[in-house]
Order: sequence, then structure tokens, then C-alpha cells
Amino acid sequence: MNLIYIHGLDSDANATKALLLEDYCKKYHPDINVYRPDLNQPPQVVFDKLLKLVAALSKDSSVVLVGSSLGGYFATLVSNETGCSALLVNPSTQPHLTLQRFDSEMKADTLTSDFNKDKVIHTTSGGWEITKADLQWFANHPLLAVENPSQIAVMLKQGDELLDANLSAAFYGQQGAKIILQDGGDHRFSDFAEQLPLVLSEIQALVNKMPSDTV
Repeated sequence: MNLIYIHGLDSDANATKALLLEDYCKKYHPDINVYRPDLNQPPQVVFDKLLKLVAALSKDSSVVLVGSSLGGYFATLVSNETGCSALLVNPSTQPHLTLQRFDSEMKADTLTSDFNKDKVIHTTSGGWEITKADLQWFANHPLLAVENPSQIAVMLKQGDELLDANLSAAFYGQQGAKIILQDGGDHRFSDFAEQLPLVLSEIQALVNKMPSDTV
């Protein structure tokens, strides 16, 4: 099995959860390979990069995406496109809205074609220079549906201080995905190390439900 960890906004290939997942698999599931791409690039580049990686890895084994925060948004898009399974951790569902917090000149209802699309509005800790064009890309690619809900599981913390866990639970739940809503916690899912047995159990359950021609 191949796992692709898709990190969040202010993160990179060495994200804490990604390293914890990789170390856990090496110790307890040596048959599982964990891939940690650095995705601090414009969203279209990220999307294309992930599609190519899924296509390459799925030739020999099943592929499961593990997406955190903004990575959960991308994991959903890629799952919709490819049919692969995904475990989402405190996923972002409306990045075209939530990322506007970085741009004081733009309001939620004023994405138009005449703005300065190349203006950098925020630079992430991983070096991605977010532009207004990136916000427009997210607005043009909203999460409207989950095409393969039986292949999606969502882990959420009620204590998420950055994203509305209830909003995510409602969206994915209405689509038919499995929801694991936990009390307390935070956006970073700080107890991820303790959650790893559950994480791997949910991943295996997703793989077991894959159509035989995709495994």
C-alpha cells in the first residue's frame, strides 16, 4: 500500500504528522510506503503533481491519500478525479473564503476578474507566495460534492480553532462519507501520535472497501 501525505498551508514535506505517520508505518506496517511531497506551490501545480503521483503509484499497489487542513481539500479533489481513497484530518472545505483572511482588500463576495492577480498576499512558512490568482483558483474549484463517499473518512476535532469542524462534518456527512468527530483538540491535531492506531485502522478499512479493480 502507498500513502500520500498531503500537508496543510503553513507546512511542508517534513510536517510533524507526516513524519509521525511514516515512522509508525516503518515500525508497525513495513509493507506500507509513505510519500511526503512538498506542495508549497500554486494550487494548479499541486493538483497536477498529485494526480501524476497517484497515477504512478497506483500501477503497482493501492493508494490512499492522507490530507490535513488544506491538504484535505486537495485530497478530496484528487479522490473525486481518480477514485482513490482518502483520510482527511481537520480538512478545509472553503479555502477560497478562509484564505481571504490574508488579504484585507478582498471580501468574501468580491472575487472578480479585474483584481491584481499577481499580488502576493501571504507567504507561507514553506515558501509558497499566495497570490490573488490562487484565491481565484480555489473559488473556481469549490468542493460541491464527494464523488466516492465510501472511500472517504474524515477525522475532526471539535476544538479546531481555525476551521469550523461542524461545517466540515455537515458537508462530508451529507455526502455520505464516514465522520469521526472528537471532542476538544485543536487544528493541528496535537494528539495525532496517539491517534495513529485509529488512523491506520481507518485507512485499512478504506482499502478493504476499494473496488477490486483499483486495489
